[in-house]
Amino acid sequence: MRSLRAVARLLRLLVHILAGLATVLLRFPRMAPEVQHARVQVWSRELLAHAGIALEIRGTPLAAGPALLVANHLSWLDISVMHAARHCRFISKSDVERWPVIGRLATAVGTLYIERSTRRDAMRIVRLMQEALARREVLGVFPEGTTADGTELLPFHANLLQAAVLADAPVQPVGLRFVDRATGRPSADALYVGDDTLLASLWRVLRAEPMVAVVHYGQPERAAGRDRRVWAEDLRRAVDALRKA
Repeated sequence: MRSLRAVARLLRLLVHILAGLATVLLRFPRMAPEVQHARVQVWSRELLAHAGIALEIRGTPLAAGPALLVANHLSWLDISVMHAARHCRFISKSDVERWPVIGRLATAVGTLYIERSTRRDAMRIVRLMQEALARREVLGVFPEGTTADGTELLPFHANLLQAAVLADAPVQPVGLRFVDRATGRPSADALYVGDDTLLASLWRVLRAEPMVAVVHYGQPERAAGRDRRVWAEDLRRAVDALRKA
């Protein structure tokens, strides 16, 4: 039964992803940015639904930029979950750009790519983020730098927060979690950690019982004189509280 359900979900997802690719290739060039953002949000919500994942939003996302959203990182699904709740431009590891199809979609929605092993590239991304914030855009980052199993937050890397410090832009903490829809208990089926492959994780999601992706927005805050390292630790505590609430 689970395998049959997974195959049906997979077929719907493939059609949906191909339709999304056609949209970004053929229609996006003629769309205004705000129309693109709305379309990405709708597409992301539909993607989650095809995978058997409902969306629950708690708190209130900032209505407009400039803003930087910082969230914990659990799964390859996190970007779609965040887009479904509130469109933003993500800063992602450079590997994503090379993923078949997904990389093309990520690039089309304005993803900024960073080579994490190179300090000079972090400085480049901070500059691009600062420019985007000056244009009143909404950006999103996962300061842990990698996915975790949800039991405990990894330390937050502070480098990218420098863009918000320089732009004096608000940062909004966001807590993410996946729960079983029937029991309300945390679900491990969406996790993508350790030695997991993307295909194995995808198949586990497709076979899973219906889940809910919970996106919990906290109160926006500015640096208010804090340096990026102190601010990163304060934001880590805020995100930790949100993901558990």
